[in-house]
Amino acid sequence: MIKRTLVCIVLCGFMTAGSLLAHHSLAGVYDMKKDMEMSGAVESVKFVNPHGSLTIAVKNPDGSTTSWVMTLGSATSLAQRGVGKTGENALHTGDNIKVKFLPARNGSPLGFLKSVTMPDGREIQISAVNPTD
Repeated sequence: MIKRTLVCIVLCGFMTAGSLLAHHSLAGVYDMKKDMEMSGAVESVKFVNPHGSLTIAVKNPDGSTTSWVMTLGSATSLAQRGVGKTGENALHTGDNIKVKFLPARNGSPLGFLKSVTMPDGREIQISAVNPTD
């Protein structure tokens, strides 16, 4: 019995250490000194943990479209801000929105979402990240 308990404790320790090492800082992925804005149509919204995502279709000058993926906070933190699948702050496929975000350092179509301007003009603060920190 003691042997089983020790094995269980060791395995739990390895699992915890692995998940801590997997977590990253925002500064490692996103350019914290650069804000960007763009408009597009909502393709999908995922409310999952540890990070949700918002994908928007952005029209390029040549007429093509690029899907940008915006990283969100957790489903819990979004719910605390009144953002969810239903209600006045819900985003739906096809909604035309404007987003403010921190872009990916490597130039890929990825960002960390700071705010969304809804189709009716209301701006919703999604993240309190301050790029000047």
